[in-house]
Order: sequence, then structure tokens, then C-alpha cells
Amino acid sequence: MTSIRWLVLVLLALFGLLQYRLWVGEGSLAQLHTLKGQIGEQQVELDRLRARNQALIAEVESLKTGLAAIEERARFDLGMIQDGELFLQIIEKSAAERARRRAEPAGEH
Repeated sequence: MTSIRWLVLVLLALFGLLQYRLWVGEGSLAQLHTLKGQIGEQQVELDRLRARNQALIAEVESLKTGLAAIEERARFDLGMIQDGELFLQIIEKSAAERARRRAEPAGEH
């Protein structure tokens, strides 16, 4: 009878050890859930980067083939103008400067 008790105790200990590993140890369900969440986050980032790469590829193709794209980049990124065009820049006063001007006496402007 004592050998059966020992066998039952050993089997219960093994069962407890397996349950511990399933719920808490390495390769547990909690770790699996965490890894699935990280995979989802990485997939979202990968999709964002793929879309960005596609946009860059389209821009490169446009720059290789079309003069309009090159002209647009020169105008907006480099501030260039064509011959015969006039460049006007309007600089607005800051709110602090406008308030200071209002506070000055009328004859000092």
C-alpha cells in the first residue's frame, strides 16, 4: 500500500510541475500571449514601412521620368524660381511685436 501512495505522490508532483510550466514557466501561455502581441505590433510597423517604401519608390520613378516632379521639388524644397518669375515673401509680425506696437504712443511708430 505504501508503494501506491508513493506512486500517487510522484504522479501528483509531476502533474504539478507540468501545470507550473504550462501557466508560469518558459513557453507558458502567458509568454505565448505576450509574443503574439509583439508579433501584432511588428506587423503594424512592417505595414507602415512598406507603405512608406512604396511612396518613395513612386517618387523616385516620378523624378526619373517627369520634369514636373523635379520642378516641384526645386520650388518647394530648394526655394528656386524660373526666369521671369518674381519671388515675394510676406513676413508676418509676431503677436508679441504687434502688442508692443499697440502699447507705444501714437507718434513713435
